[in-house]
Amino acid sequence: MFEILLYILFVFAAIVLIVVILLQEGRGGGFGQALGEHGQQTFGVKAQGIHKFTMWVAVIFLASAVTLHVLNRSAGDRSVFDSTVTPADPTQQK
Repeated sequence: MFEILLYILFVFAAIVLIVVILLQEGRGGGFGQALGEHGQQTFGVKAQGIHKFTMWVAVIFLASAVTLHVLNRSAGDRSVFDSTVTPADPTQQK
């Protein structure tokens, strides 16, 4: 149950991070410019708050990614190559 909630948080943080990064105004504007003045007022594109919000969403995204990795690390102990059989050497056929 905890792992499912962590996956949901991870995907949600990824989507929010993409949208927030696109909202930030760069050298040539951004998605916030496409929303017009309402987007700038709603999301605070010209304010310092958007940078702090982006930082916190990125921290949540990275923390959930690392936690998911640690939780799923035991499933990765096995390798696909452990169960494969090496083919016979064709040069040593009789």
